[in-house]
Amino acid sequence: MSVSIEKAVVARLNYGQQKFEILVDPNKAMDFKNGKMIPMEEILAYPIIYKDVKSTEAVPEKDLQKTFGTTEANRIAPIILKQGEIQVTTEQKREMIEQKRHLIATLISKRGINPQTNTPHPEQRILNAMQQAGVNIEPFVDAELQMEKAVKAIKPIIPLKFQNVTLQLKIPPQFAGKAYSVIKAGKIINEQWLNDGSLQANVEMLAGMMDDFVQKVANLTHGSFESKVLKREDI
Repeated sequence: MSVSIEKAVVARLNYGQQKFEILVDPNKAMDFKNGKMIPMEEILAYPIIYKDVKSTEAVPEKDLQKTFGTTEANRIAPIILKQGEIQVTTEQKREMIEQKRHLIATLISKRGINPQTNTPHPEQRILNAMQQAGVNIEPFVDAELQMEKAVKAIKPIIPLKFQNVTLQLKIPPQFAGKAYSVIKAGKIINEQWLNDGSLQANVEMLAGMMDDFVQKVANLTHGSFESKVLKREDI
């Protein structure tokens, strides 16, 4: 069982006079409800549809078949999650807010840069700015959808902008094959295999991702590569 029963919460769907409940991981259940593709095995604490979780009484199979056209918990659970409600405690809600806050800060750190240095802001600096700006975090709304609001709030506090960069890489032949899988993390807009077997590629990415990207290439090639920024474009 991958879901901790101590942290599991109830997701409930009221259908007519009947109630259908499941025990789920609160974070993954909410991510699924918001549209992320997550296997039910990672969400359900038990593959059981309950009349009432507290009494542990399961819904009879004939009632499941009549209502959902199936008795399989992994096929019924998505319906309950999408159409029903997910119950969380105050403490669980607080934890979800903090996790979402850190996720938003991570997204901003990876995608945005300090225009004074052309380098990413550390995540903690962004978290501090979010706290100073009083950014309200919604635990049940996707982090991507809340990022714009957070960015607008912290821009008066820290310098921040978003850029695309085009980076040209030249990878020696002995590392070219392995490096290609790393390079694909960006958007390859041009590639050329040179006569000596080296790979030259122009890769586009968010400026905030460039340092990590270059470091991965450096680790893989033991520093034996060439790189230069061809273009920066504000977005």
